[in-house]
Parts: sequence; C-alpha cells; structure tokens
Amino acid sequence: MHVAIWMVCLVATIVTGSVVARRVNLPAPVLLVALGVLASYLPFVPEVRLTADIVLVGLLPPLLYNAALQTSLVDFSAHRVRILSLSVGLVAFTTVGVALVVHTVVPSIDWWAAFAIGAVVAPPDAVAATAVARRIGMPRPVVTVLEGESLLNDATALVALRTAVAAGASAVSLWEIGLDFLRTAALGVLCGLLVYVVVAWVRRHVTDPVVDTSVSVVTPFVAYVLAEELHASGVLAVVIAGLLLGHRAPVLQTASSRIAEGLNWRTVSFLLENAVFLLIGLQTHWILEGVARSTLSVATVVGTCLAVFVAVIVLRMVWLLPQRVVLFRYLPERVDRVPLSDTLLIGWAGMRGVVTLAAAFAIPADAPHREVLLLVALFVTAATLSVNGLSLPWLVRRLHVRGPDPREDALARADVLTAASQAGRARLEEIEAEEDEQDVQVRELLRSKLEQRDFAAWERLGPHVAEGETPSERYARLRLDMLDAERARVLEIRSMGRVPHEVVEDVLATLDVEESMLAYRVARRASVVDATVTGEVVSAVPERCEHLESTEDRPEPEDRRCEDCVREGSTWVHLRQCLACGHVGCCDSSPRRHATAHFHESGHPVVRSAEVGESWRWCFVDDRLG
Repeated sequence: MHVAIWMVCLVATIVTGSVVARRVNLPAPVLLVALGVLASYLPFVPEVRLTADIVLVGLLPPLLYNAALQTSLVDFSAHRVRILSLSVGLVAFTTVGVALVVHTVVPSIDWWAAFAIGAVVAPPDAVAATAVARRIGMPRPVVTVLEGESLLNDATALVALRTAVAAGASAVSLWEIGLDFLRTAALGVLCGLLVYVVVAWVRRHVTDPVVDTSVSVVTPFVAYVLAEELHASGVLAVVIAGLLLGHRAPVLQTASSRIAEGLNWRTVSFLLENAVFLLIGLQTHWILEGVARSTLSVATVVGTCLAVFVAVIVLRMVWLLPQRVVLFRYLPERVDRVPLSDTLLIGWAGMRGVVTLAAAFAIPADAPHREVLLLVALFVTAATLSVNGLSLPWLVRRLHVRGPDPREDALARADVLTAASQAGRARLEEIEAEEDEQDVQVRELLRSKLEQRDFAAWERLGPHVAEGETPSERYARLRLDMLDAERARVLEIRSMGRVPHEVVEDVLATLDVEESMLAYRVARRASVVDATVTGEVVSAVPERCEHLESTEDRPEPEDRRCEDCVREGSTWVHLRQCLACGHVGCCDSSPRRHATAHFHESGHPVVRSAEVGESWRWCFVDDRLG
C-alpha cells in the first residue's frame, strides 16, 4: 500500500507538472527535473535510487520503441548520412574529448574511467531533444536529424562504455574494440529484423485491437532482451523493429488496431517520458551526499562538472561545423544542402537525458571517484536540459528560423487527399463496369462522401470566412449538435436497462469515433486560421505537368470577388484566378463552383489561388498541384 500511494503521487506530480509547464510556456523536462531536485530534499519523500537495469531494461525500450514508431523511415533514410555521422562519429569524438578533459582536470582518475564517463555523457536524449524541438516549432529536417541521432547514438555510447569498463579489467586493443562494435551492431540489427518479421506475421493473423495492442506493448522488451541475451545491441534491435513496424503499420494493421495502438503509446510515452525527468531530479540528494564524502576538493568537483558540460557543447559544435563542409564537398548528391542556422540548432539541441544517468550507474562501484562521476552525469544532464532547453526558443528567434507552416501542411494534405479521392473514384468506376445492376444511390453517396472530405481539406486554406461559415464548418457544427442529441438519447436508453450493456457501448463508441474525427477537423482548421507564419503558401510540382510549366503567372486580381456569384446573388468560400484570362471564380467548396465552370467553358487549364498570401496553382486537366 505504501508503494501504491507513492506511485499515485508520482503520476499526480507528472500530470500537474506537465500542465503547469504548458501554462507557463516552459519545457516540461526542465520543470520536472527542478521539481525532482526540490522533492529529493523533502524529509517525507523517500529516497529513490535508479539503477542501470531499471532504466536500460524497464524504461529505455518502450521510450525508444515509441520514438521509432513515430519516426518516418523515409525521412530517416533521406538524412541517414548526417544521422550516422552524429550517432557514431560524434559519440566517439565526444567520448575521447571528454576523457581527455576529465583526466586533465583530475589526473587521479584512471584512463578507463575517464573514457567511461566520456561515453556516459556523449549521447543526447531522444525524448529531451524532440520534446523541446517540436514545442518551439523547429524546422522538420532539424527534428528528423535529432530524432534519428537520438535513436542510434545510445547503441554507440553503451558499446563504448562497455569497452571502457572491460579495459579497466584487462587490456583491450583498438582492433578488438572495432570488431566488438561491428558484431554488436550487426547482431542488434538482425534481432530487430527477426522481431519485425515475427510481429508482422502475428499482425497479419490478428484483427482484435486489444490483442494487437498487447503485442505492441511487449515488442520492445522482447527485442531488447533477445539482443542483450545474444550480447548484441538491444537499443538497435528496438529501433530497427520500431522503424519497420511503424512504416508498415498501414499494411499490417487494421484501422481500429492503429487507433488503439496510437492511443496506448501516447499515454505510455507521456507517463514514462515525464517520469524519467522527475526521477532524474530525485537522484540529486543521495548523489550529492556521496560527493560530500569524496577526497577531492569542492573546487575540483565543481571544475570537473563545468569542464565536462562545456566540453560536450564545444565538441558537438567542433564536430558539426567541419562535418557540414565535408559532407557538402564529397557527398553533394546524397546530402541536402541545409542552411548554417539548422546546423547551429542541431549543435545546441544536444540535451542529455535518462540514458546518460543510467549509463553512469553502470560504472563499477570500485571505480576511482565514482561518486564524482555520477555527479558529472547528473550535472551535465540537468545543465543541458535547463541551459540549452531554455535558450533554444531564443536561438530560434535570433536565427530567424522558420518552422513548419500550418498553411503549407494544409495545402499538401489537400493535394494528397485529392489524389486519394481520384484513386477511389477510379476504383468505383471499375466496380461499376463489372456489375450488371448498378445502385445509383449508393454510388452517388460514395461520391458525395469523397467530395465532402476533399472540400473540408481545401477549406482549411484561405482566410477565415468572417460572414457565415464554410460548408464543412457548417456541416461539422450541425453534425456535432446532432451527435450530442444522439448520445443523450442513447444514454436514456441505457438508463432504462432494457438493452445489453455491450450493445450500448458499441453504439457510443461509434458516435465517439465520428465526433473525434469532426473535432480533429475543426481543431486543424483553427490551427491554420491562427497561424502566424509569414510568407507565401507555395507548392513544388511533384511530377511534370506541361500546363503548369508552360503557364506564366499574372498579377494578383485587384478586385477579390466572384463576379458571377455577385450577379447571381450567391456567396463564395474561396477564390481562384484563371492564369490565361484573369477570370476570378469561386472554388468547388462554393455553391456555384464558377472556377471549374469557367474551365469547362473556356478550356483554360490552370488557375491559381486568389487568396492573400497564397500562390499555389492547380491544373484542371491533369488534376495536379503546382
């Protein structure tokens, strides 16, 4: 019961701290670490001591697995050169650099212990970096590189730590280190592939979302334990399995299973991620008590902590800036040319987390000045979270970095949905050709559903309609009102006790799914309307289109209104301008669809958005965005 009470208090603190962090616009990791530090000195709070096994086996696999599920394998592959350079090369470089610093400041620390603490503080944390990066709206390539680096660098750091500890017991050659790393990495990848194949086979035969989600929960632990039992990299096994299963989820899982798994991992990751930072802070008291018994002077201990903190920041920048030049010079076709500001952000976002602290606990108890090494790991973790985490938003503003534009996302989403709808209509026509008897009402209903979805996507663009609502907004408002009435009636039926509970719950779940979709649509529309990102909303042509390439642009219309709508007494939602003759007509979400009607009458193939701040174009002939 005592443990249960403290578990409840832990979760309550996590939830409260996260909510407060959002209210005061602070990174949750920073606030939770600070709360943990304060709580560690409260007399009624029990002493909490993390161990390497608790973190590396209990916390790390699910955290890495969830991060891998959310990481795009396509984006990961596109940035693989930079990611591998950071996750392998930079970790090794930082390990050596920190070892030199530590041994210089404290000569009594053996070289193997100096290399061990170097490996401990080398890897940035997956959770810490991306939590701050996404909150402040950093560019997507930066977030992708940080995610990819954080997923893989733990494997390099743990191998380096294990090698350093082994070197303390017996001599280890550079050749043995290299072979051990390659063997560990290769076996870890094979274990990850094996787990992926097995779980993929299971999912092809499982349609129950509960069973599928249960399989998902145990997958990271199976991958990690299997690899570690074979003396391979459990981190790589978890990451490989997560990347492949996340990439193949739309093919392997049912829609219900994907929804259930997503909700499950959102909850698990929220609790674990925030618990990690709170637990980091809770280690402060007992670690400082151990340092108080150290034979080293206070000045030496403080100097070591500060020297290592400065070293991990400087070494990261020293690696990144020349790396940028080298990659551009020798791999110009495989590495995207990124601005210097992105490189600076990646360099400053190297925040440490739970792996650093957990790895420190793996340093043998008989290591010289182990208590100081633990403090160094704790200090570097807390300092990078607070100093780097709190200053990142300022740096983003100072560098004038542009984050993801919700309007451009809305445009891309509308284009993808339109392409999907075209494929759906084509399949519907094939089915109609195969059938002898055709149900006109069903076909029209299917087409109207596709139109409604497309209109909702395109209506996210353009300005908010001050007078009245768009058709999709009106539909969402009315349908949400209807759902409230429907749910109230179902609850009345439930209270009568005449219908089986399972039936009522099934109906309520159906209403919940529809309401969640509508609420999501409304929220996404609001995020686009409220976007403060400046600049034109444009889109690159994904494929060649002779009409888009041959049509020249023209000045924006001075009179932004649809003359046909004015003449007919109708209203419009958004406006489109014909690039051949300059005619301005209303979009397909509008009641009269004059832009499309003008194309059918004139044959002019290309229009552009006539809304302020939008310069994307559309080809009616090829149904292509440009």
